[in-house]
Amino acid sequence: MNTVKSLGAMIDCSRDAVYTKETLKEFFALLSEMGYTNVQLYTEDTFEVKGEPYFGYLRGKYSKSELKELDRFAAENGLELIPCIQTLAHLGGITRWDEYRPYTDIDDILLIGEERTYTLIENMFRTCSECFTSRRINIGMDEAHMVGLGKYLDKHGFTDRLTLLSEHLRRVLSIAKKYGFRPMMWSDMFFRLVNGGTYGMGGENLLPEHAEALVPEGIDLIYWDYDSKDESHYKSMISAHRKLKRNVVFAGGVWSWSGFVPDNDFAIQVSETAMRACIAEGVEDIFFTCWKDDGAESSLFSSLPALMCAAEFARGNFDRESIAAKFYQITGIPFEDFMSIGKMNLKKENILANPCKYMLYSDPFLGIFDLTVREEKQTFADIAKDLQNLSGGKFGYMFDTLSALCLVMEIKYTLGVKTRAAYEKKDKKALTGIIGNYKELEKRLLDFYEKFRTQWVRECKQNGFEKHDIRIGGLLLRIRDCYRILQDYCDGKIAEIAALEEKILPFRPNDLPKKVTYYNDWLSIAMIKPKM
Repeated sequence: MNTVKSLGAMIDCSRDAVYTKETLKEFFALLSEMGYTNVQLYTEDTFEVKGEPYFGYLRGKYSKSELKELDRFAAENGLELIPCIQTLAHLGGITRWDEYRPYTDIDDILLIGEERTYTLIENMFRTCSECFTSRRINIGMDEAHMVGLGKYLDKHGFTDRLTLLSEHLRRVLSIAKKYGFRPMMWSDMFFRLVNGGTYGMGGENLLPEHAEALVPEGIDLIYWDYDSKDESHYKSMISAHRKLKRNVVFAGGVWSWSGFVPDNDFAIQVSETAMRACIAEGVEDIFFTCWKDDGAESSLFSSLPALMCAAEFARGNFDRESIAAKFYQITGIPFEDFMSIGKMNLKKENILANPCKYMLYSDPFLGIFDLTVREEKQTFADIAKDLQNLSGGKFGYMFDTLSALCLVMEIKYTLGVKTRAAYEKKDKKALTGIIGNYKELEKRLLDFYEKFRTQWVRECKQNGFEKHDIRIGGLLLRIRDCYRILQDYCDGKIAEIAALEEKILPFRPNDLPKKVTYYNDWLSIAMIKPKM
């Protein structure tokens, strides 16, 4: 039985991409046609807050007038625009500045108990109350893994962290009440703090008996789950949440955070499973997240197929043919044409994989992902040709970007493997030929950069693209240096190439050879910083 009453989408505007008003309006209109009833704008520090000049500093933040305009447009299209902020963690955008260092517990977590912390939070609420007509608000508080273990520990000693979280939540709720808001929050920390950091275990004994008392009244709990294929798992977690006797909101994900190519295939599969569980359990409030982790590399519109399916699944329609027909009616683009971008993930089964991200930035000499490379029947060149043959309609620029990326990957995907193989054989003739591949790769990278930049300018504010100038610019210079080193080796100017002398190990100890994987952290891929 279909029970959904509130169906939303959450748009991440905090991972470098701050989408323009025009982009959001276009997206809102599509969501409305798909049957969504609300939208959350996820803004960590990317909105104007009076009295906080370093809040959103240099980040392309939304002005109050922009938020008010978006709120009006959403209402005109039958959508409730809901602010989605952070009131505890995920505030790395501000905790980098000395202004907020004294009020930072550790990492990106605010210092609980400090009055300046609550002044900041009240300033956030004041802005939201002025700019949004909705009185629902998402106050965040997820993934605060180290809460209470930094400056708070130094000042106050160890405090039960579940109690600490509850105390902070009560302060935030009092501020919310002052401005007439009904908050919701991500639920994971109530589970993590009593389960060794784990979220998603399910079962009867998941939470201690006193947990209900630690969750104040007047808060809705968001159970978020993005990757399970087991319907019983969702049902178990919904049951565990209901033991807290608060309204349960379910948040799924459309896997828009996989790099340049979203994983629509995987998102559709897990969304179907999740929605079957939610319908069976009578969950009435549902939304789907469009996170943009690690740089917002994919087009905002590239996840439309997953969003279309999720909306229909939530209403109890699991007929793929009718969903595809509705998608074409709304977008003017065949569903399968949009789904075809997933071929770039090189998956042979419905697992998570994003080689177009990790193999693009993987160093051709260091080769940390080279053991995942395998021969493919359909090459990146074939996929590029297929994408070039699709018009893409008004989203043609997105297909242009991905086609150019495919042409880059035609060389880059196997470049490190081929380089190392020729070097190990001391085959300088083969290496001389491979140097030509490096030079051609330079040209293709520049073409991809221009198309990717066009996509960014089409959808996003200017701020944020500097990260990609640095990433792609750094990759270009590294490619150039690698072929210079190879040339010196071939010319006899150097006796060996140290990086190519090392034996490559699996990225993870249990990785199977020649099997694509999933990894989406540029700093680690580029060997700049270990993943924490």
